[in-house]
Amino acid sequence: QVQLVESGGRLVQTGGSLRLSCAASGRSFNTYAMGWFRQAPGKEREFVATISWSGSTTYYSDSVKGRFTISRDNAKNTVYLQMNSLKPEDTAVYYCAARNPRTIATMQSQYDYWGQGTQVTVSS
Repeated sequence: QVQLVESGGRLVQTGGSLRLSCAASGRSFNTYAMGWFRQAPGKEREFVATISWSGSTTYYSDSVKGRFTISRDNAKNTVYLQMNSLKPEDTAVYYCAARNPRTIATMQSQYDYWGQGTQVTVSS
């Protein structure tokens, strides 16, 4: 079992930056690949970024590529999402997720554990 708690979401202006954190508790964090997803009001939850267990492999959605960076610190059982050049369309609840296979994945159904989410609001 893995418990995930996101933090770092807040109101920020267009062009600003935020770093989200996802703290994991439970066993063997470094055996899990991790992902970030987001859900905007009235829309389905969508993939944002994913990282392998070692951090050596990452993958991003086209909408955030070049602006967002996913990383992890296995010693701290934490995964991060650095978000730069934020746009109003980035406004959403951001969720982190964990999957027991160590490889990256982009589909929600491939993840086993989910956090409760943190709200990011980008004002224009």
